[in-house]
Amino acid sequence: MLRPLLICLLVLQTVVCQAQELTPESAPVQRTVTKVVVIPVREQIAKPVLYIIRRGLKEAIEQKADVVVLDMKTPGGALDVTFDIMEALAKFPGETITYVNTEAISAGAFISAVTDEIYFTPDGIIGAAAPVTSGGADVDKTMKLKIVSYLKARVRAISEDKPYRGKVISAMIDEDFELKVDDIVIKEKGELLSLTATEASQTYGDPAQPLLAAGIAKDVDALLTAKYGQDGFKVTTLEISWSEELAVLLNAISPILLGLGLLGLFIEFKTPGFGIFGIGGGMLLTIVFLGNFVAGFSGHEPILVFALGVLLVAVEIFFLPGIVVMALSGVVLMFGSLLWSMADIWPNEPIAFSGDLFLQPAMNLGLGLLLALVGGVILIRFLPKGVFWDKMILAAATTGTSSAHVPSQESALTGRTGVAVTAMFPSGQVEIDGQRYEARVNVGMIDAGQKIVVKGRREFGLLVEAVGGEDKI
Repeated sequence: MLRPLLICLLVLQTVVCQAQELTPESAPVQRTVTKVVVIPVREQIAKPVLYIIRRGLKEAIEQKADVVVLDMKTPGGALDVTFDIMEALAKFPGETITYVNTEAISAGAFISAVTDEIYFTPDGIIGAAAPVTSGGADVDKTMKLKIVSYLKARVRAISEDKPYRGKVISAMIDEDFELKVDDIVIKEKGELLSLTATEASQTYGDPAQPLLAAGIAKDVDALLTAKYGQDGFKVTTLEISWSEELAVLLNAISPILLGLGLLGLFIEFKTPGFGIFGIGGGMLLTIVFLGNFVAGFSGHEPILVFALGVLLVAVEIFFLPGIVVMALSGVVLMFGSLLWSMADIWPNEPIAFSGDLFLQPAMNLGLGLLLALVGGVILIRFLPKGVFWDKMILAAATTGTSSAHVPSQESALTGRTGVAVTAMFPSGQVEIDGQRYEARVNVGMIDAGQKIVVKGRREFGLLVEAVGGEDKI
């Protein structure tokens, strides 16, 4: 009886020993590598810088980056753009760091204040953040009091977990604010605070904490090495170019580009073949999409959706006329993709169909459509009549006959009979003497195969009705 019991105990002891050898403490540790995206912030804080930062933050989110570093060298800039940048930084779910290389003045100080940590190059400077006009002059006293009060409250709200940051930024904003820490007056009233890297790194309190700086490093690589170890990080630096400057202009005139692009596509669909209007309209709309991409509003997806919409409309017009649903779906995709490309949608946030998100895109699109409509009316009213005009009005896709012959006089077709090639709801195509024409019926609908008579000609098509008044309503 004892022998089986001893054997069981020995087996149990062996299993326990093996389990101890495979404990997590003895297993090899998988070292994590921190993904870092570095966004250069140069020159004055203006819309091009906003576009760079917004695009960089969205790319960092899509790459699942852990840290974003703002490599900053700026003398300041526009206050409204600064607020937009501050809001954009708040949307990044990971850690944000500012590397002052070598100055973060005025607006640069505000932006630095909303990041989790601030590092300095050895000769870095930060401060002097009082609000001024766009020309650099002092603002009105009453307005200045309002702005300073708002800025101080905003900085306090975003730096509550930093013991000195709110006071330091307040001293940079308000000349009447006295910065005093541990009975040491760092800034007296009557001047604005600016700090060197050494001054920002000075520690105060018990336990001792730095005034503003998390550290000093000779460059971004040294900063990351000190923070994450020699092989503990992988860096991606956002590439910037002159395109951001161009994007400012393109977004300012985007309604005009939209209007001209849509008008070009409309004319192309109403003329036989494919030519300059289709190419020009497509290029203008592509420029709109690219401008929105550079501005950081969208990725490449909207332009693919727009291309799908154009394809559906083309299939409806040239291959399956009369189905309606394909053309309608294509138009919805085209307009939807244009709205999408202009909306500030973030990868890590659910899309909220709010007025704030789509108001400006909807206004731009509406203005573009209005310009296209006005352009179409002007084209119809003032374009000289001729071969081109006749082809555009009576666009034909013949079967077995040449499409070069298009009657130029309304009387040449008025009263002629033919047959509806497609169903007309109310538009479609008719065939007269072996040649097809765009046409529409004023009232009701006409089935494919039904006889028609031409009653006149309207812009971009013939006006017809069913023979014998057999319109279906």
